[in-house]
Parts: sequence; structure tokens; C-alpha cells
Amino acid sequence: MSSAATSSVPASRRKRVVLLGATGSIGENTLRVLAAHRDKLELVGIAARANWEKLAAIARQFGVRHVGVFDDAAFAAARANAAAFPAGTRLVGGLAGLTELAQLPAADIVLVAVVGTTGLEPALAALAAGKDLALASKEILVLAGKFVMAEAKKRGAKLLPVDSEHNAVFQCLEGHPHAGVRRIVLTASGGAFRDWPAERLAHVTPADALKHPNWSMGPKITVDSATLANKGLELIEAQCLFGVRAEQCTAVLHPQSIVHCLVEFTDGAMLAQLCPPSMTFPIQHALLHPERAPGVDPALDFTRLLGLEFRPVDEGRFPMLRLAKETMAAGGVAPAIYNAANEVAVAAFLDGVIPFLAIPRVVEHTLSRVKNSEPSSVAAVLAVDAEARRTAAAQLGAAR
Repeated sequence: MSSAATSSVPASRRKRVVLLGATGSIGENTLRVLAAHRDKLELVGIAARANWEKLAAIARQFGVRHVGVFDDAAFAAARANAAAFPAGTRLVGGLAGLTELAQLPAADIVLVAVVGTTGLEPALAALAAGKDLALASKEILVLAGKFVMAEAKKRGAKLLPVDSEHNAVFQCLEGHPHAGVRRIVLTASGGAFRDWPAERLAHVTPADALKHPNWSMGPKITVDSATLANKGLELIEAQCLFGVRAEQCTAVLHPQSIVHCLVEFTDGAMLAQLCPPSMTFPIQHALLHPERAPGVDPALDFTRLLGLEFRPVDEGRFPMLRLAKETMAAGGVAPAIYNAANEVAVAAFLDGVIPFLAIPRVVEHTLSRVKNSEPSSVAAVLAVDAEARRTAAAQLGAAR
């Protein structure tokens, strides 16, 4: 379990931040937090997959001199337009560039918000360099949680969750001993189709799936919210982050997205964390931890009518949650197989290749075909990830 920690940054200077994934939705909200707290936080490095023009604008706004571009063609374009960046900017490219930024000597904390497995090597590099790690990329812990947690422990680095649910759990657990926790309950909005009749789900379009009722997020995570794969991945993360057994992690539907977790203790008492559905709250908590400061977005207003509703999850309607629980119980590389197959299936759905209801069928097929084992290294996990992607891709034709 997480415990309270003091900042390693002297009070006399600002905490220096590297932001990997600066142009996505997490990155944009992080920039809002940074802009609001320039007296406490300094942005020293940024990176994105391909949008070098937006990176240049960010670099100018915050005076950043270390910039990474993952995509080769975009990196070449950034170098050709170096004048768009502040004078003296150092441009780095590819995965090696992201990894170099994660180890930047000037940095105190690295926020990893890149999509997919790309962030795994930079995250491990940041921890190896003794940097604190603010983690927004689910795949990193789902793929290689035991290696990431071991590296953080070895280096004495803080691992601060940025996902709203895990950040909420982190806050509820501070100061409480591991033995006192009975279970962790994560809340799920239910996504775009929470209230749709089951028979309508066969006719879902990608445009339908991208209309999330509460959150503004990228396409993949929005689809994951509709299938509850997102909540399944979060349960896997929670098991790893907080050192609990699979059966101690569960989920409940909460349409308002105001309560982000509930932690039940052995005496039956529960703690909940509440805030509006904006990512600025968990991002600010992770970056400023253990300090508190005024928030970027308005807090809850209890002078207005506020209703909080909770419903049990129907795992027949949301089979991706059932499959996630099965992978948690199985352990080994099963979570990595689940994640890889889901990524392939969601991409195929967004491209119009398979229907919405085929997503869990592809994942379940892949889990049944790829052998589960206990990984000996990160390389072994990545090999299984690649095999699972091939297996899932081969199943797409049959899933149409």
C-alpha cells in the first residue's frame, strides 16, 4: 500500500517536470495545472508522438529547451523547422529520445501519458535514474507491473498514480496500514451505452462509442469506457499498485463520476474520494504531492442539488470486466494478453472492421490461445504482447 512521503525537492525551488505525451488530453490538462502553479512547478522537458507544431507552441509558452518527437517523419519535420522552437532547444527523436528525456538530470518528476506500450521503457528509465514517476499510461503496469514496482522500490522513487481512480485510492490509503484494508472499489461511469437497451448494442457505430457522457478523452480510452475494458485495466493496475489480492478489487457503476473510489476497511467503514470529473484534480495531486494548493477547476458545489447513484455491474452486459477479473486471478502474462488483444480489437472497431460486440470475443479468443506464464523479464512480456497482437489480428476476420 502507498504511504505518506515527503517531497525530495527543496522548498526554495520549483519542482521540475518532464511531460511525455504533452499533446494529448492528459498533456493538455497537465499544462493547465503547470500554468496555474508556475511558482511551484517548472516544465523542463516535453514529448509527443508526432504533433511537433503543438510541441513548439508549448515550448515557447513554457520556455522548454528539451523536446522529443517519437515519430521519425515528424521528428525530421521538427528538425527542419527548428526555428519554431525557442533558441537553444535540444530536439531528440524516437524511443531513445523519450528515454533520454525521462532521465533528464534537471528533472524531479516524469509524467508518462503516452498511449500504449511506448511509455514502458521511458518509465523504467526514469525510475532507474531516481526520478519520481507520475503514471497516466495504464499499459505500463498492466504489462510489466512487477518490474516497475520493483524498480521503484529499489531506487526509492515515488510512483504517483494519475488515473483519477487510482489517485483517489492513493489519497484514501495514505496513513492506513495494509492489513486494515478489506477491498478497493473503483467507480465506472458505464460509458456511452450505459442506459442503452442490450439489443441496440449490435448496431453501435464508432461515432456512437465516442460520445462519453462525462469525460473528454482520446478515442481508444473512450471506447474502453463503453466496454468497461478501461475499468478492467484499472482493476489490474490497482492490484499491482496497492499490493492487494485480485478478489480485493472490484468495480461499481456510478453515472455521475464524482466519487472516484471507495476503500473499505476491515471494520466495515469506507472512505471515498470525491471531486468533479476533471483530470486536473488527480494530475495536480500527483505533481504537487505531498503539498496541496488551490485547484484549476471549480470544486463541488453543495449548494446545488447533487445526487450520487451506485449500481452493480452486470458482467453479462460488460464481459470485458469479467475477462479482466479472470486475468487478474490467472496472473502471469494474462493481463498483458488481455491488454494487447483489446488494443487490436478496439482499433479494428474504430476502423469499421469489426462490430462493437466483437471486441470481447476477440479478447476472449486470444486469452484462450496464447499461453500464460510467469515472465522472467520485460523482454519476455513484450514477446507475449507481440504474440497476442498477432493472434488477435488473425481473429478479426472471424469476428466480423
